[in-house]
Amino acid sequence: MNTTILRKSVLGIAGLAFAGGVFAGPVTEAHAAPAVDAKSVAVVQADKAGVDEGKLIPHGVQGKQSRIDVGGEQTKNVKAIIAATKKSGMDERAAVVAIATSLQESKLENLGHLGERNDFDSQGLFQQRPSSGWGTVEQITDPEYSTMAFLKGLKQVDGWKDMPLTEAAQTVQVSAYPDHYAQWEQQAADLVAKHWNS
Repeated sequence: MNTTILRKSVLGIAGLAFAGGVFAGPVTEAHAAPAVDAKSVAVVQADKAGVDEGKLIPHGVQGKQSRIDVGGEQTKNVKAIIAATKKSGMDERAAVVAIATSLQESKLENLGHLGERNDFDSQGLFQQRPSSGWGTVEQITDPEYSTMAFLKGLKQVDGWKDMPLTEAAQTVQVSAYPDHYAQWEQQAADLVAKHWNS
């Protein structure tokens, strides 16, 4: 009798475990959960890395967000941007603005001269121009220097912390496409959350 009860209990537990795995396990794309609000994602990822989410996206994201796969060289550049931000005495929000700007300008690639595809003489992570006073080619293709130059410009923008990201970035960059920076805010925040304390 005790063996029968024990067997039924074990089978019942196994059945619950199986059902739990079926219903709570990995989902296929066809049955994936609905998209999560971008700000919620930042909260989870920021908490995981010990970064205050309120500093990363204080005003929420604007518009549809874009995302790219980030490889080894790009991750190295993210870390260089974060290190330069810390060296300049600026906070996580400044790193988000800088990384979003670099995502728009170069997809986090330290670009040299692209020949006919170049926008004038723009180069580096932020597509800065020697002819506009950003520095020499050697300087603006150095990730630390180019980030420090960008952040120096950002520091000079009154109230940049209270501006939407795209407005702060545009004030420094003076781009022909001023609204394009906004689309990278979530990925930039995720990258800062992941690498700020690494």
